[in-house]
Amino acid sequence: MSTYIRIVLQIIIIYMFSLLGTLFVQTLHIKFPGSIVGLLLLLITLHLKITPVSLIRDGAGFLLGVLPLFFIPATVGVMKYPELLSVHGLLLILSVIISTILTIGISGRICQYLENKESSKGAV
Repeated sequence: MSTYIRIVLQIIIIYMFSLLGTLFVQTLHIKFPGSIVGLLLLLITLHLKITPVSLIRDGAGFLLGVLPLFFIPATVGVMKYPELLSVHGLLLILSVIISTILTIGISGRICQYLENKESSKGAV
């Protein structure tokens, strides 16, 4: 099978999970994005090995490769409102820096904790 056809089919499979999540949310009248529910369903089926990773690997890799293109319009949209950045720009930059540092620190602590827990299991 051609690589392009395989990628398109795998993206369709990922999209079907998104549609399934949307249908699930609409049926149960849940106030939650259907696409997120669909990705959670995909995660669960991958974890339970119902859906093999090879079924979506290339399509997911392609989507991750083009993901930055989806953020360009949002960035250009922010540039249309310079008064927003001039008034609150410093606070936004400061909050991004602080949240990034906190995220890195907390992630590092969690990794150290899990690594220590794993090494203590091996020592027993």
